[in-house]
Amino acid sequence: MKNRQWVLRRRPESDIEPGDLELRESDVRPLADGEVLCRNIYLSLDPTNRIWMSGRDQYLPPVEVGAVMRGGVIGVVEQSRSQRFRVGDIVKPVFGAWEHYTIAGEKAMRPHKPAPDLPLTAQMSVLGSTGMTAYFGMLDIGRPKPGETVVVSAAAGAVGSIAAQIAKIKGARVIGIAGGRAKCDWLVNELGLDGAIDYKAGDIGGALDRLCPNGVDVNFENVGGRIMSEVVARMNDFGRMPLCGMISTYNNEGAIPGPEDFGRVLMHRLLIQGFIVIDYLPRGGEALDQLAEWVRAGKLKWKAHVVDGLENAAEALGLLFSGGNDGKLLVRVSPEP
Repeated sequence: MKNRQWVLRRRPESDIEPGDLELRESDVRPLADGEVLCRNIYLSLDPTNRIWMSGRDQYLPPVEVGAVMRGGVIGVVEQSRSQRFRVGDIVKPVFGAWEHYTIAGEKAMRPHKPAPDLPLTAQMSVLGSTGMTAYFGMLDIGRPKPGETVVVSAAAGAVGSIAAQIAKIKGARVIGIAGGRAKCDWLVNELGLDGAIDYKAGDIGGALDRLCPNGVDVNFENVGGRIMSEVVARMNDFGRMPLCGMISTYNNEGAIPGPEDFGRVLMHRLLIQGFIVIDYLPRGGEALDQLAEWVRAGKLKWKAHVVDGLENAAEALGLLFSGGNDGKLLVRVSPEP
């Protein structure tokens, strides 16, 4: 049996280039006692993949050059020498990777029971770490109140779209920032946001002034850079900013700049809190139960953008940085059981 794996050959200097990652093939070794062989079905592609490729300061150790690329996966047990897992079980390896097969000890494999009325792709998006990121960032840090104004950058993305809808559920007035007219129309017409700003159209500041005449109370930040600065410049006293990502800066080396007017943080007593979803894993059940309830009630919509074939993973990752994906970006590594 052969395994295919994407290996990090060199650290990208800016945009990911051909040759930074290499697809290799090797034999799958026999299992030892207590181990499980997982055939991966879906691989999650996320902006943090680019951070893991770099040597910059980050919340997990960087992927070493020559190592298999890290990534979240869901799969099915093909072989087992564990008393805890049987062939056919749906599982999520604790240490997933860009590969066809994953071998792990039973303590590094998490059992997973998909909701029977929802597709498996939901377990990698709205009912996975994506949904939990939106849930805890918006509710624990953003804490939107009825009538407050919430701005969400990358609002048509996997995390942003869920965060924006959660703010609407809580009674806030929500403005989304996205790239392109079609995405903005989807935010307003399908998700029910109160307005949307196409950052590709130009004057972000003017659009914020028009759509947020009373300022901004919560900024769910996914993008960083110029967009972040424009929103922070309009935040009200005691505004809250859950800092989920800064994708506009991930292809740049060196220190990442903050808001242009950092003095506003003091003068308006703003709360800016960075967070990573792994910090909230002990409370994951709370989030997933509530998210599933909202999905079944029709209060929460989500989309998955599925690219077929592990061989296309490296190229597909670029969609996140060009805005070419439409929903949660996944690679279908192998067929669903």
